[in-house]
Amino acid sequence: MIPAPTAERLGPPPAGSGTPAVRLSGVHKSFGTDGSAAPVLQDINLDVGAGEFLCLLGASGCGKSTLLNLIAGLDLPTAGRIDLPLRRRPSLMFQEHALFPWLTAGKNIELTLRLRGVKRAERRAEAERLLELVRLGGAHRKRVHELSGGMRQRVALARALAQDSDVLLMDEPFAALDAITRDVLHDELTRVWSETGVCVLFVTHNVREAVRLAQRVVLLSSRPGRIAREWTIGIPQPRRIEDKDVAELSVEITESLRGEIRRHARR
Repeated sequence: MIPAPTAERLGPPPAGSGTPAVRLSGVHKSFGTDGSAAPVLQDINLDVGAGEFLCLLGASGCGKSTLLNLIAGLDLPTAGRIDLPLRRRPSLMFQEHALFPWLTAGKNIELTLRLRGVKRAERRAEAERLLELVRLGGAHRKRVHELSGGMRQRVALARALAQDSDVLLMDEPFAALDAITRDVLHDELTRVWSETGVCVLFVTHNVREAVRLAQRVVLLSSRPGRIAREWTIGIPQPRRIEDKDVAELSVEITESLRGEIRRHARR
């Protein structure tokens, strides 16, 4: 269970009681049809609380994205069980914005609302509300090519939120952005999470990004991906990536990550 931090924090309280948003029990994933392929994920047991912000951290190829795909229902585990007790299907935000270039920013969001069954008369207002939430008010009519990289990712975030899910899965959504834009979007994501109370599972290989954002950081070992260690982040929000406490904890987590990489290299 996740203990309460010593300082007041922005956002929903940490999980630790009640129904989790995601429960992984003995999850194992191998690729291949004959079962002989080396496992990508092995014996993953993890509860993610409703409203929790959790970062999955690990070296490239450790199975972070595979785990998100399993939770999203895009693939099935080879063994084990994935439960989503809150019942609404998770929404997924990729590293690339994946917006439809022939639609405006607002129409990209309205398409998601349409697929969700929102009535036509209500879609425009809801799309504008979501654009306001990500601080893109007035961008409803803008085409994708008129938006900067950071603005496109904000629209992608608004579109993910349009699914009205209890769980938001984010697969390195800011990795391709420059440092300043990424820092701004860290602030925006923290604010949106605080205002909506959605559970966020955020995949990254950037240690400081994980410490900057998360309530809890879970480190996956190199293949096969197992839970190697986890940290509860008691640093109050708002945090800055250059804060002393963030930097010090990042050094500790980086050493653990390097240890996993070295262990994998010796095989």
